[in-house]
Amino acid sequence: MTHLATVGAVLLEGLPEAALIVGDGCVLAANAAARSLLGENLSGAPLSEVIAHPAALEALEQSSVDSADGVELTGLGGSRRHWLMRRAPLADGTSLLRFVDRSEVAAAEQMRVDFVANASHELRTPLSTLIGYTETLREQADDIDADTRERFLAVVHDEARRMQRVVEDLISLSRIEAEKLIAPTEAVALAPLIDHVVDTARRMADERASTLVTDVADGLPEIAADRSQILQLLDNLVTNALRYGEPGTPVTISAQGEGTMVHLTVSDKGEGIAPQHIARVTERFYRVDTSRSRSLGGTGLGLSIVKHIVERHRGRLRIESEIGKGTRVHVLLPAAIS
Repeated sequence: MTHLATVGAVLLEGLPEAALIVGDGCVLAANAAARSLLGENLSGAPLSEVIAHPAALEALEQSSVDSADGVELTGLGGSRRHWLMRRAPLADGTSLLRFVDRSEVAAAEQMRVDFVANASHELRTPLSTLIGYTETLREQADDIDADTRERFLAVVHDEARRMQRVVEDLISLSRIEAEKLIAPTEAVALAPLIDHVVDTARRMADERASTLVTDVADGLPEIAADRSQILQLLDNLVTNALRYGEPGTPVTISAQGEGTMVHLTVSDKGEGIAPQHIARVTERFYRVDTSRSRSLGGTGLGLSIVKHIVERHRGRLRIESEIGKGTRVHVLLPAAIS
């Protein structure tokens, strides 16, 4: 190794990202981050074995990897890891290779792509139904009897309302995300909000022959909260519990103090959620049973909104569920500082 490469090897360890010094098709030096990513025995190893990525190797051979653009790599350190490999030529003819971790950026971009695709799908389906029914009503108005016309109009109304709910939930998510860096500080009493949501949900509960049971501890501390968002959180949890609980079974809303937090629980006695789905039910538009969720009026955004509200309030969210027995959602929210 040349003197410059030796000096470079010393400086290499100060870089936060994985980095190599390479020359003549071999690795001359590697920092700790590179050894952790690519393997311990890198010194002297052929570059083609260290970086088994044809596009990257071809770019290096052609000296076309500059510090501005780099080459995108996937698979190093895991199938879902994404890296940007950048090359900087050194004075002695060797090169410095840096591997910038782009996994979070790639994941965020994939989430954006999935979100646009899912949102488009959620709106396209009712929109297609609206167009189909309204075209029939317009083109065959004289041939449609009154009962059929009323049935068609009911479908149009229901699908329009479904689209409205999706749009409203999307707007809510956008607002919550825009405010996520600002923790709420208003002291809010939780018990009256629970009572309000229970009164609002009473009609839905009656339609499903279910009872709404509240168990709120006396002297419950106030929470540091955005009142309207906590109402939305409660409404989503109670509505979900009624929607997916078995008709005729109770939905229980409880709240109690727990150290510096207030522990809110909403539980139902329904089909439950399989373990492999629990980690994903807070994702936007994720549904365990797509057809059932849509038939019951769900937008696929309710628990995602709950998750974002909890995060904005610096709280914690946990979901427990058992197939055939039901689901329990735990929300811990910081108590207001008195």
